[in-house]
Amino acid sequence: MANVIKLRKGLDINLKGRAKEQTLPLKSVGTFALVPDDFVGMTPKVVVKAGDKVKVGEPLFVNKHFLDLGFASPVSGTVKEIVRGERRKVLYVTVEADAEQAYVDFGVKNVAELNADGVKEALLKAGLFGYINQLPYAVATTPDTTPKAIFVSALRDMPLQGDFEYELKGQEQDFQTGLSALAKMAKVYLSVGGKQTSSALLSAKDVEVTVFDGPCPAGNVGVQVNHLDPVNRGEVVWTVDPTAVIFFGRLFNTGKVDLTRIVAVAGSRVKEPAYVKALVGTPIATIIENNLTEKNHTRIINGNPLTGSIVSGTAFLGAHTSEITAIPEGDDVDEMAGWIMPRFNEFSTSRSYFSWLMGKKEYDLDARIKGGERNIIMSGEYDKVLPMDIYGEFLIKAIISGNIDKQEQLGIYEVSPEDFALAEFVDSSKQPLQQIVRNGLNLLRKENS
Repeated sequence: MANVIKLRKGLDINLKGRAKEQTLPLKSVGTFALVPDDFVGMTPKVVVKAGDKVKVGEPLFVNKHFLDLGFASPVSGTVKEIVRGERRKVLYVTVEADAEQAYVDFGVKNVAELNADGVKEALLKAGLFGYINQLPYAVATTPDTTPKAIFVSALRDMPLQGDFEYELKGQEQDFQTGLSALAKMAKVYLSVGGKQTSSALLSAKDVEVTVFDGPCPAGNVGVQVNHLDPVNRGEVVWTVDPTAVIFFGRLFNTGKVDLTRIVAVAGSRVKEPAYVKALVGTPIATIIENNLTEKNHTRIINGNPLTGSIVSGTAFLGAHTSEITAIPEGDDVDEMAGWIMPRFNEFSTSRSYFSWLMGKKEYDLDARIKGGERNIIMSGEYDKVLPMDIYGEFLIKAIISGNIDKQEQLGIYEVSPEDFALAEFVDSSKQPLQQIVRNGLNLLRKENS
């Protein structure tokens, strides 16, 4: 019987355009790319050059500080270009895919016969180890860390996020193999939602299953770590996206790297919200092609509306992205006396609009902030949507002021930027809380290195 943790704090935002449980065909793609920024905290060193031939599973770049930590090409083909930005920062590496894909054969392995070093070595050789993140600092982990526990959250409850239960169908064996492999390296906590019924989740082997019953952000791995095994100074926990667990399982079961994932295409500006089967690095333009109700005044997001990144110019499906969303930008809205109107179709957390009388409904929200940045008001807004044993407002103030001792006392080691996504949404001060937390984590990591 799984443990059940009930959460009261949080906020579910029911947005229009949630993906239906059907998988649509995707147009064939010629060029794919791997983006170093998808692996936060990693400094890339490119190990290929334009014109090189690569197979699926061969590294395109490595971690500059851990040269045995590579990042696998999602396709086989010819390296097209290495695109750099300011100060020669590597933005992405593109590969022109072959008509027939060639794979590096890493050999089928029986996880039961491997030890922790064997699992780690296999993931490193296949260029998949970088898909493991860590707390503290919420960055891609490195081989020199030893986790006290590993957390996998199968609950996705951010607005318009893809449903992992739907993605899991037909891949249960690979998922279990991936969990068993991770369990060789540390105790694994698998967290699921109160409404999830898949036996592959609730009856998973070699892990401790915990049901988190409550509103968003119950699915945030930081929230789960806070309730199950908080991180203190000097400790490390690993966090793994459930799709990455499937990647690991495929490696051990087939001996090959396969970075195919089921991605939700959702949002009120999407004609047919559904799922597509796509490789990591697929151009987003291909994923949303001919599936938007309107191209102008539309915000495309690589991820969900609260934590995803805005798509501008050339963009590719992220390594940890479970959805591509499209919502109204809001830059063409012209409201007369908008602030004083009753507003039956606008979402409000404080019952400022009459929409709260309409019961549960879907909202077609746009991307407007509706106000300018102002001084932080200590109103307790963050605490209402942050189900963690920390003082969110005090932590944000400590980060802004650069008080490292205070940050440590207030629990910065166990938070990640996404934990403050809802707080940023409800914040009447309009502060960029996720960026503030990321800046604080980066400073702390630099100071402690």
